[in-house]
Amino acid sequence: MTEVGAGQGGAAEAAPRRGPLAALIVELRPRQWTKNLIVFAALIFSANIDDSDRFLRSLAAFAIFCGLSGASYLINDLTDLERDRLHPKKCLRPLAAGEVGKGAALATAVAVATAALAGSFFLGWAFFATAVGFFALLLAYSFVLKELVIIDAMTIAAGFVLRVVAGALAIDVPISPWIILCTALLALFLALVKRRYELVTVEDPLAHRPTLEHYSEDFLDAMIATITAATIVAYSLYTFFTHDGVGTATGDGASAATVAHDPWMMVTIPFVAYGMFRYLYLVHLKGLGGSPEEILVSDVPLIVDIVLFVVVALAVLGLQG
Repeated sequence: MTEVGAGQGGAAEAAPRRGPLAALIVELRPRQWTKNLIVFAALIFSANIDDSDRFLRSLAAFAIFCGLSGASYLINDLTDLERDRLHPKKCLRPLAAGEVGKGAALATAVAVATAALAGSFFLGWAFFATAVGFFALLLAYSFVLKELVIIDAMTIAAGFVLRVVAGALAIDVPISPWIILCTALLALFLALVKRRYELVTVEDPLAHRPTLEHYSEDFLDAMIATITAATIVAYSLYTFFTHDGVGTATGDGASAATVAHDPWMMVTIPFVAYGMFRYLYLVHLKGLGGSPEEILVSDVPLIVDIVLFVVVALAVLGLQG
């Protein structure tokens, strides 16, 4: 357990050694918890962001999914331990670097997952069932599904869909099928881009991820191009035609598809298109794409685009509401 990053030119040996607690926190991958911010989609698109009770419930849902994600990362790293030691970056993870023992990692995963699932009870049975399904999906991915070509990427997309659904269940609002479709397409886009990055940049991609044997750069580029177009079209149709988006119950008890998206939501389409094109630019011309969470917090133009998208969407929904 003490040998690190064999064959990586000594990069891993140069990394500072962390204490046990710090190493475990790093293994939970808090930087990747940004993926769970999508649970706030229901809060934003239902124009309930100023509802303090719903905001706190969304915040609790976010924390729960961060816990479940962190536990799954620990389990995934346990199953991928030897592969990670062959990867130029993953060999620096505490488990692969020998800073965290297998027993401690497994015990932490069980404790964090148990606490998160217990907390999900307080947001309702439907939310609890979705949280259980989400964690079960992550476990299935770690042990089986990540080895299946195409299914591996679709599983990642399904995880994002469950996050969105859980966010709506947490605050008790209906959710539009359009949001689910757009979320699935965008997540599939990110997953396929990551596969392309691994195939092109990792020195021995098959040792790192055997399923890459069934992919080729041309095949992935074709799928990415298809998903890019489908995502922009699906979102555009959503802004023009959906009248039952994520809503909230009205004061007289009527159901909610009260936030009727009018054509003014079309002003957010350029932000979606630019965001996807910017991401592809970073992938093809800057050699990025292996860590979406890093790109989303480091690329200034992309950050500005996302902030503007949220601000404009909230403004439009606020005017409607």
